[in-house]
Amino acid sequence: MNKPLRFSALFLTSLMTLFMSGQLYAVDAVKKINIVTTVAPITNIVRNVGAGYVNVTGIVPDGTDSHTFEPVPADAKVLTAADIIVVNGLDLELPTVKLAEKVKKARTPIVRLGESALRKEDWQYDFSFPREAGHPNPHLWPNIALAIRYAETVRDNLAAIDPVRKEGYIANTAAYVAKLKKLDAAIFACVKTIPETNRKLVTYHDSFAYFAPRYGMKVIAAIQPSDFSEPSPREVIRIIKQLKQEKVPAIFGSEVFPSKTLVQIARETGVKFIDQLSDDELPGAPTGPRHSFIGMMANNVEIMTEALGGSRGCAANVDAANIEPKM
Repeated sequence: MNKPLRFSALFLTSLMTLFMSGQLYAVDAVKKINIVTTVAPITNIVRNVGAGYVNVTGIVPDGTDSHTFEPVPADAKVLTAADIIVVNGLDLELPTVKLAEKVKKARTPIVRLGESALRKEDWQYDFSFPREAGHPNPHLWPNIALAIRYAETVRDNLAAIDPVRKEGYIANTAAYVAKLKKLDAAIFACVKTIPETNRKLVTYHDSFAYFAPRYGMKVIAAIQPSDFSEPSPREVIRIIKQLKQEKVPAIFGSEVFPSKTLVQIARETGVKFIDQLSDDELPGAPTGPRHSFIGMMANNVEIMTEALGGSRGCAANVDAANIEPKM
């Protein structure tokens, strides 16, 4: 007869402890926390860290230009319901962050992964992101070492607001980081098969500023200006001269940034034009084996490697499957 009373007393004691620690909103051991994210790679990283324990909603649709994306009124409702909001930061999602700060619950944190992963003095500026404009290149995640920091930052923040599931987040992240490290090793191995003189990247949008130095490549040019318009005729002529001088075998675009300019440059220089790279669109159908951040990067490195004279299918054995929840 006394067992229910004893249980109630223990429950009330635990409840009071959580209240005193400021974590009352995280006591529900059944209800999953709601996480709102932005671009697809970050959404996927968060889903892997929180697999089985969280609900994740990505605001920016796959294949959408994240730099020019403007949230719609329906997104305000999603942000209001969030227990935690995870963004890339480094000025990538300014309209979304501005809206989030306006409509989110007072206790809901906004986690900026880029600022957590990289010191300010290591931020990159380039043609697409000039220093004088004040906005650094935000594309950290193609550098897998930085993607690992993203995952670990997500883990730490989820554990802080949802300590009941802390061990689950730790286990998920350990399994996910192991996959990321194998991807990282595969990228290094792929690049080694490319002739040294060909380890050069020319892209439309400069998404690989943090990728290239890690893996021994060099970004020769990014075609898109900082205002996301098409380059001027003078700039196109300069790039064509540079490509002929550098003897670059291929230039890269993506479906997210269709550009007649790249077609023109490829024709004028006689190089291959590959329009299949992606920095924020996951490959294949949502249920497909490579519909993940790891799958996206494995596809990217295979496309780059083959186009630049390296081994075809060099990342074919990368395990791109998402983490399955252990419930």
